[in-house]
Amino acid sequence: MFNFLPYFLLLVMSSLLLILSTLVCAIPILLFAVVRLVLPFAALRKLFASFFIACAEMWITLNKGWMKLTQRTHWDVEGVDQLDKNGWYLITANHQSWVDIFIMQSIFNRKIPFLKFFIKQELIRVPVIGLCWWALDFPFMKRYNKEYLKKYPERRGQDLEATKKSCERFKDMPTSIMNFLEGTRFTKEKHARQKSPFKHLLKPKSGGIAFAMHCMGEQLNQLLNVTIVYPDGTPTFNDFLGGKLKQVIVRVEQIQLPSEFFTSDYTTDQEFRIEFNRWVNDLWTDKDMLIEDLLKKDQA
Repeated sequence: MFNFLPYFLLLVMSSLLLILSTLVCAIPILLFAVVRLVLPFAALRKLFASFFIACAEMWITLNKGWMKLTQRTHWDVEGVDQLDKNGWYLITANHQSWVDIFIMQSIFNRKIPFLKFFIKQELIRVPVIGLCWWALDFPFMKRYNKEYLKKYPERRGQDLEATKKSCERFKDMPTSIMNFLEGTRFTKEKHARQKSPFKHLLKPKSGGIAFAMHCMGEQLNQLLNVTIVYPDGTPTFNDFLGGKLKQVIVRVEQIQLPSEFFTSDYTTDQEFRIEFNRWVNDLWTDKDMLIEDLLKKDQA
């Protein structure tokens, strides 16, 4: 509707609407998060969790609303028709821009459980947003560095146990856990520095996804392998807000995860680690070929 406006006006309008939608949905979460702190009863946890997720899903819906008002993006999406709102999913995707998160939230909203990310324990101190992440039960990772473990060797493994404990509540509630295998956004500089064997991807880091499966158990038996392609080039977040995202292609592949992935320990079992790394590398090889094919078809 407003895509005819100049870039700067669209950027300002989208930014204001994003701030407004965030405030509208964050304020109720913050208010009831305080109530949850005062009344930490197990019987109320599920009720609070449902309310918080409803607010977060409304936030995504409002964002989709202003995106339609300010953008004229052509969406080419396949693979989201056979999903279960009450299922448990592990999700991974190639990572190019902060826009990726908005893309995935838009295509998955209310089709699968609300997307959650593993977050460093220190980020719970981030004003407003940290408390929202806590209220939404994002799994916080408590990691000790090598220097700390040298000083306190008896605490080795406690960081993993703390993160696993934070995931226990997901066993009774449908959950979607997101993990970017590349660990960072793709750039040509990072690609060259890594000497990545892939044309369109950075090297995948297998440890994160193995850790997620080890924490969650066999309930998290479906992997959603998401491939995002921007045929006109990777957009910056300002490009996105300013209405410059003209086209996005998304392909979602459902993969049944082998049961042995949940019973083997990636950190101690070297044979399993080699096997798992090979599986992830094959996954990434196929994704790289798919991106190349999608780009060629778009240019044809």
